[in-house]
Parts: sequence; C-alpha cells; structure tokens
Amino acid sequence: MKDEATPETPLTPFSISRTFDVSRDVLWQCFTDVTHLEKWWGPKGATIVSATMDFRPGGTFHYGMQMPDGLEIWGRFRYREIVPRERTVHVNAFSDPQGGLTRHPLAPQWPVEMLSTFTFADAGPGRTTFTVTWTPMYPTPEEAAAFEGGFDSMRQGWSGTLERLEAYLKTL
Repeated sequence: MKDEATPETPLTPFSISRTFDVSRDVLWQCFTDVTHLEKWWGPKGATIVSATMDFRPGGTFHYGMQMPDGLEIWGRFRYREIVPRERTVHVNAFSDPQGGLTRHPLAPQWPVEMLSTFTFADAGPGRTTFTVTWTPMYPTPEEAAAFEGGFDSMRQGWSGTLERLEAYLKTL
C-alpha cells in the first residue's frame, strides 16, 4: 500500500460540503482536537470507543467506533499536508485495532486507501464551509467500480456525520 505519492486516477472524486454557523477557528478545532472528534465523529448511531491523534504531517488519527448493531469498525488517517485553518490532506483507510490496514468490513471490494482532502472556507461572518473530497488511491478495476457505485452511500454516511457535527457545535 503506497501513500507517499499522489494517485493518478481518472475517477470522479466524491465531494460533499456543508456550511456551519461557527467561525473557521472553531470548526478547525473540532476536526483537529481528538477531544472534540471523539464526541461527534462517525455516522449516526456510532459511538467512538477509542481515539488517538498525532496531528502533524506524517502523524495519524486512529479510531474505533461501535455501530448500533454492535459491529466495531476501526479507521485511520495518515496526515500528509496540514495548512492551519484551511486544509488537511490525509490518506484515509479502514484499519485493525493496532492501526494496520484492512479492507472495509462490509464491502471487500472497497478501495483500501482514499486520498482525502478537508477544506475550511469562510462563508460570511461567523460561518464556515467544510468540504471533504475523496479519491481512491491506486484502485483495482473492482475497487474503482465499487467507489463509482458508492456515491449515494458516501453521501448518506457523510450527511449523517455532518449532522452529528452540527448538533455537537450547538453544545459549544
């Protein structure tokens, strides 16, 4: 599994955006401080059971979450680029509890690694637009097909995650 080079792929990236009624500083902290992330990260109904973060280029965010049906899913980000308050670029993957790469537990043809970019942009006074963009890294033809067929599922998952974030922001 490579994560040192940018993948070249003809696939259309997946992207979703949401504007929040908080400053860029507040939203940035919610993505870059594990004490915030563990309170809202993941799809609706998921509970974070473990989360560690080394927020720097080359560092990782490693987490485990329990789904409503009891399934435990692990994932990790390996940070490649960090532009404070503007952007993070990381390699996103499913993992085991020790941080080793694994395949998606429910979709074995899913790409093993995704190049993920999170951007944070001012959207007026006290408002920030967050955008996530995903592109599979070095996908096999089967992985590319799974990715291209998964946009509705990705949109649903990210919408639920961003709804959790929006609810969490109201508690700050």
